[in-house]
Amino acid sequence: MDDSRMYVFSSRPRVVEDPWRPRWSPSGRTQLKPGNIMRDPRVFRGDISSQPLEFARAPLDLETSGAVGPKRVRRKFRPRTPEPVQGRKHLEVQTESFLEELSDIPVVQEIECQTDSFLDRPETPIFIPSKTGKDAETQIDEGDLFDFEEEVRPILEILVGKTLEQSLLEVMEEEELAALMAQQRAFLERRNNQLPEVHRLQEQERRRREERERRMAEQKRALEEEKEVAEKMAARALTQQQLHDLVPSVFASLRREGYFYDPVERDVETNFFPRLVDDVQRVLQKKCRARELLDEIIYEVTQRRLEELEVLQTNASDP
Repeated sequence: MDDSRMYVFSSRPRVVEDPWRPRWSPSGRTQLKPGNIMRDPRVFRGDISSQPLEFARAPLDLETSGAVGPKRVRRKFRPRTPEPVQGRKHLEVQTESFLEELSDIPVVQEIECQTDSFLDRPETPIFIPSKTGKDAETQIDEGDLFDFEEEVRPILEILVGKTLEQSLLEVMEEEELAALMAQQRAFLERRNNQLPEVHRLQEQERRRREERERRMAEQKRALEEEKEVAEKMAARALTQQQLHDLVPSVFASLRREGYFYDPVERDVETNFFPRLVDDVQRVLQKKCRARELLDEIIYEVTQRRLEELEVLQTNASDP
């Protein structure tokens, strides 16, 4: 299937039915509306501690409720405890393992407390971190550790030597950089001086390359033309050899078929003969018509003379 014309199905939006509502209805005309837990008579609304216990145990009216299912019908016809005899009554008894006191009045306790008056917040003391580790001390007399003048001399010698060495290295680096700059300037000058010669050599090399390519293309074209001429000559020779005996036979067959003809003879056959035949036919038709007319006239005259003769004979025979 084409991706641009993919099949897509969409249904009209509808209300989702309550999955807990029984689908069986005593009347086929009863319309099952969507379920709402706030309208379910099995759900108790309000504070259960302030309501009597019998309200929660009130039987469900099957006629006033909504849809009635098979379970409710079976629960309606389930056998119940018979009514008590006169003078007695049934008592509700708990059958759970742990008994619970049932009462209509909830347990209420009153508790009170008194807060102290608002006191000012004391100042925040300075934070002193807690002490860690152990303190230790020792006594050092004069001359126990070292003599500064004696001990500092090798350090000074090293510092001075390193400073002088670093200074010499920096001076040498500056001189080397200056030499490199001078060498770079000399190289740039030499390159700028040689650049026109390089351009001239590049242009000369380009012209030579173009000339070489042009000559190679001309040579290739000349070879192709020579090859084409040789192929044409060979084809011509072969054609002449094949047509040497073919042309006479073809001409003979074409002449037999009438493709080659004498113009005078063709003119006589196509123009003179048809016109001559038409004229002869017209003349013959006229002669035939004249003969037919002449025969009719002779026939009519003969018939008239015959009738007159018969009339004369009839008259002569009468006295």
